[in-house]
Amino acid sequence: MNPSQERAWARLHDRYIVDVPRGERATSVAPGATVEWPAAFGRTAPLLVEIGSGVGEVLAALAGQQPQANIVGLEVFEPGIASTLSRLARADVHNVRIVVADGTQALDALFPPRSITELWTFFPDPWHKKRHHKRRLVNADVARLVASRLVAGGRWRLATDWADYAEWMRDILDAEPGLRNEFAQWAPRWADRPVTKFEQRGIDAGRRIYDLSYLASDAGADA
Repeated sequence: MNPSQERAWARLHDRYIVDVPRGERATSVAPGATVEWPAAFGRTAPLLVEIGSGVGEVLAALAGQQPQANIVGLEVFEPGIASTLSRLARADVHNVRIVVADGTQALDALFPPRSITELWTFFPDPWHKKRHHKRRLVNADVARLVASRLVAGGRWRLATDWADYAEWMRDILDAEPGLRNEFAQWAPRWADRPVTKFEQRGIDAGRRIYDLSYLASDAGADA
């Protein structure tokens, strides 16, 4: 972290970050770790989660638009989290908490089945090389996990600026029985989603932005 980020981390850590027990790696979650989200937020409210919250552009914007919700960001890059803390403080939002952990591990360990109203995955690393496709966040196992964690009728919103990854995501999610493509093919751009630096980079390069929206069905209840 740079000095500004270090100061933000020290000043704002306790306000926004939920510490969880670690596993073997610094970003892993220890077996048996749990979080009582109503206690973490000081209230009970619909739970919205972003996997890969980056520098907090989406979190800060949507927290202000949805003050009735409890919003959780899952991120591993600490300098980005420090920038997120500053962004949240500048926006004067108080309904966001950050967990420094691998997104899929945290989703599995820290959120009980049928607890998340909406999940966001915007512009994940496309891992272009074919031999690296196994590292892509969106895969069949994660789709099954998400279907089990969303409330019935809950929504998973995704976006990417890479056509091959968009097709990959749609093929995988269409095959998951616990999810239903809300728009049959591509979703319209979600108007509330801010244009992040990653999206702008794709636009500037002339790439199309692909949005997807999937709803959880009862088939995912016991996944």
